[in-house]
Amino acid sequence: MVNMDTLNRFLFDNHPIRGEITRLEQTYQAILDNHTYPVAVQTLLGELLVVTSLLTATLKFEGDIAVQLQGDGALSLAVVNGNDQQQLRGVARVNGDIADDATLKDMVGNGYIVITITPKNGERYQGIVGLEKETLIGCIENYFMQSEQLPTRLFVKTGVHNNKPMAAGILLQVLPANDNTDESFEHLSALTETITSEELLQLSTDEILYRLYNQEEVRLFETHEITFKCICSRQRCEDSLMTLPENEVDEILKEDGGNIDIHCDYCGKHYSFDAIDIAEMRSKRKVNYH
Repeated sequence: MVNMDTLNRFLFDNHPIRGEITRLEQTYQAILDNHTYPVAVQTLLGELLVVTSLLTATLKFEGDIAVQLQGDGALSLAVVNGNDQQQLRGVARVNGDIADDATLKDMVGNGYIVITITPKNGERYQGIVGLEKETLIGCIENYFMQSEQLPTRLFVKTGVHNNKPMAAGILLQVLPANDNTDESFEHLSALTETITSEELLQLSTDEILYRLYNQEEVRLFETHEITFKCICSRQRCEDSLMTLPENEVDEILKEDGGNIDIHCDYCGKHYSFDAIDIAEMRSKRKVNYH
């Protein structure tokens, strides 16, 4: 299967402004598989996926990123994890009814967005964004103004194309150390605002850039593939089980009919452990300690 999920960076030769464009289909579908999310939550996850991809490309670091929404509403958690290789995964937790036309506030209630960046080298960084705007996109634009102090606009669309869920987005951002860019930024933002959902979801990257900026000089850089990747494994489950007290593990075994089933929320895989598996794990652990 050809990967339709891509990210491209572009620059304007006559304006100190850069852009990113991301288009997601298979990754978005993988996140929705194995779950029956309400329509509004599916849309929000698509937006969160696009935002995480664009953020990862913008921050230019090696490591991991998590963009997490949490609150006291029916949607208690929505998170997308990614890395500098554009490998993404995501999940939501819903506890209650959510209407198809629910707003961000309707879903999350009193909440906030946590953006956690964990570089391979260097210190972990965490930014907290209040839900001061009505949409996820507005909140993330606020984050850029507060933390990066760079004017940034995000244009994100989700929908269905060829009976498949799709999400796509464009980011425009003023390059650092550039003053007097208001006019250029407003001009390019106004052009980008004219993109329709159908165009952003269905046209190729080249066609989108021509449709929006054919009067400008735009340099398009190489394409980066985006993929769904879950990091769960049997070994990770074993490691987690071994951090629990032995009597607690034995109790779980007893309660679950002699079998511990660990389910991955991200990809839907199940990992099963019986009493023999647990005994072997404990034996291995003791050998490693000596």
